[in-house]
Amino acid sequence: MRYRKFGRTGWNVSEIGYGMWGLAGWTGSDDAESLDALQRAVDLGCNFFDTAWAYGDGRSEQILGKVLRTNAGKKLYVATKIPPKNRQWPSRRDFTLDDCFPPEHIEEYVNKSLANLGVEKLDLIQFHTWEDRWLNDERLPRAVEKLRTAGKAQAVGVSVNRWEPCNGIRAVLEGVADTVQVIYNIFDQNPEDALFPICRMKNVAIIARVPFDEGTLTGTLTVDSKWPKGDWRNTYFVPDNLKNSVARAEALRPLVPAGNTMAQMALRFILNNPDVSTIIPGMRKRPNVEANIATSDQGPLPAVLHKQLRAHRWDRNPTSWSQ
Repeated sequence: MRYRKFGRTGWNVSEIGYGMWGLAGWTGSDDAESLDALQRAVDLGCNFFDTAWAYGDGRSEQILGKVLRTNAGKKLYVATKIPPKNRQWPSRRDFTLDDCFPPEHIEEYVNKSLANLGVEKLDLIQFHTWEDRWLNDERLPRAVEKLRTAGKAQAVGVSVNRWEPCNGIRAVLEGVADTVQVIYNIFDQNPEDALFPICRMKNVAIIARVPFDEGTLTGTLTVDSKWPKGDWRNTYFVPDNLKNSVARAEALRPLVPAGNTMAQMALRFILNNPDVSTIIPGMRKRPNVEANIATSDQGPLPAVLHKQLRAHRWDRNPTSWSQ
C-alpha cells in the first residue's frame, strides 16, 4: 500500500481507502462478512475509513467501532458524516440551513457518531450534503469552528452533490473545508476543471468517491441487471441510465490492460491524479478488498492508456434519478 498526504492535516493516508456505504446501506450486507473484509483491509495497510450516520442509521459506524477496538494499536483514520435534518439527498437549491444543518442538529449527530464509533474525537466530520450558499448564514462557519475548538473533530469536510463539483469551491476558498469528497472517475472527470486546482491552492484534501460509477466501471452490469426490492440502485439505474452506462462500459473493455479487471483499471486511472488524497471504493467482501488494494502496488496507468481513457469523459447534469 502506498500513502499520500491528506491536505493540510499532515496525515499520511492509504491511497486506497474504504467506502462503507454498502456495509449497511445496500441489500445483501452481512456483518460478519463486513468485519472480515474490514480486518483484511487493515492487515493490507488500509488506514482510511469513510462511513456516515446515514449508512444504516448508525450501523456502519458501529461496525467500524468494532474494528477500531480490535486494532487499538494502529492509527486508523475515521471519516464520518452528519445527515441532513430533512433526510434529503442530494440537497436542492431551495433547502435552507435550517432544513439541513441547523447548529443544534450538527451537535446532536456529531455526538451520536462519537458514541457509535466509541471514540472521544473524530478525525474527520463531513456534511453529507452541501450548498455553498449556506455559508451566507453566519451560524454555519461558527458551528464548524466550534467543532474544532471543542475538540470533537480534528478536520471538517464537505461531501458535494453528484455532478456538482463547483458547489463546494466557496467552502474551500473560505477555509471552512479541510477536505472535499467528490465523485471522480473515468467518466466523471469534471472536478479537474476548477475544484481540484482550487483545492491544490488551499492544500485541501480530496476524497474520490464512486470510483466505479455505482458499479458501471466494474464491467459486470448488463442491460438486464436487477437488484432486490428496496435496493438504492433500482432508483439510480433507471432504464435509460442503465442502457447508456452499460454501453459506455463496453466501449472501455478493449482498453483493460492484461492482468487487470475493469475495476482495477478504473482505480488506477484515479491514481494518475496526484491531487487525489485517497479513493474510497465500496468493498463488502474479502476478494474485493484484496483486488482493490492491489492496485496501489501496481501504481498509476501508463501515460498512453491514461490519455485514451480521458477521451471517455462523460459530462452529466443532475436529474430526477441522479440523487
